[in-house]
Amino acid sequence: MNMKLFQTRLLIPVAAIILMMFVSACGSSTTTGSSSTSTTSVQSTPTTSTQAATPTTAATPTTAPTSSAVVQTATVTVNGKSETILTDTHGMTLYYFTSDTATTAACTSGCVSTWPPLLYSGSGSPTSSTTLSGTLAVASNANGKQILYNNHFLYTFSGDTALGQTNGEGIAGKWFVATPSLGGTKSASGY
Repeated sequence: MNMKLFQTRLLIPVAAIILMMFVSACGSSTTTGSSSTSTTSVQSTPTTSTQAATPTTAATPTTAPTSSAVVQTATVTVNGKSETILTDTHGMTLYYFTSDTATTAACTSGCVSTWPPLLYSGSGSPTSSTTLSGTLAVASNANGKQILYNNHFLYTFSGDTALGQTNGEGIAGKWFVATPSLGGTKSASGY
């Protein structure tokens, strides 16, 4: 009988300790693998349009304001190098997808939750708040009225959560940061 009493008295504190460890672990999270954080400086060029203070959400395509200015430039660090890039009017980095053609966006349906397209809701032609060497255009596709720069459809990346981030650069070897010098043909390097 003494042995059973001893086991019962020992079991209760051990069970309580295990329960406390389990409950405290539920509120925490552990990250495995590696992640990198890059610090970038954003120097937006002056714009004549009003910029919204709220960034776009990942699941919602980026809709440009109803004014014609839909693109601006910023200087950020891309692959360790200071670059002038294209951003939307909220200052979020714009990307292009090498699988797109000048007339067909390959990123549709589920793809747009990760890569929201830059859509145009204005009338007339889209413009930039800064001088660009290339051409902005609009094409209607499965995503809506999507903005192109030099025949490349433009997208934001849901993995960018702050201005100046370029986390989508080089993903799958097909997604690249859009720059003012982006040519009219596909580029494997992104520039």
